[in-house]
Amino acid sequence: MSDVITGVGGRALSPKGVETRQRLLDAAERVFGELGFYDASIVKITEAAGVGQGTFYLYFSSKKEIFDELVRDLNSRIRHAMKVESSKGKDRIEAELLGFRGYFEFTAAHPDLYSIIRQSAFVSPETFLYHYERIWAGYARALRDAVATGEAGAIDPDVTAWALMAIGEMVGMRWIVWGDGDVPENVLEELGRIIRRVLDPPS
Repeated sequence: MSDVITGVGGRALSPKGVETRQRLLDAAERVFGELGFYDASIVKITEAAGVGQGTFYLYFSSKKEIFDELVRDLNSRIRHAMKVESSKGKDRIEAELLGFRGYFEFTAAHPDLYSIIRQSAFVSPETFLYHYERIWAGYARALRDAVATGEAGAIDPDVTAWALMAIGEMVGMRWIVWGDGDVPENVLEELGRIIRRVLDPPS
């Protein structure tokens, strides 16, 4: 798969073009988060990005296209944040908790994330499914490796990945979205206890 970032019509973007495209995505994150998909407009997005309306169409063909790409962009960045943190763990249990921390830190830095992902369930169901399946696929693969190396018990990696994803999402909603934007240490400690029970590593 190519790493070349393209605009409308498959045109390869220059470094400046890549920067402008990301500015549009960052602006779209704010606008969709604040107004919702249906009340947002290309004009509002370009105003928030500080570019002309015509510039938008060099990178995206429609409001729906930039919304879908925003969800994919956030998904990629979430997975990267979790991978960077979890890779610091000395075993699977520690990697799990660090991965949760990475997710919570990303969510705190992107307060509109939950709203945008939930909007996608109605605006773009295929992108909504893409978001969760992409996270699940990597998660389940890591859990299968943990079973193979003896760092987890006789769990079903596919089911366990979905279950742990649900825990992380709801904890983030309770303490970041509905709380003060941070997950307290006692909650993280409880998550660690739950994760150890769920993964059931051999003694």
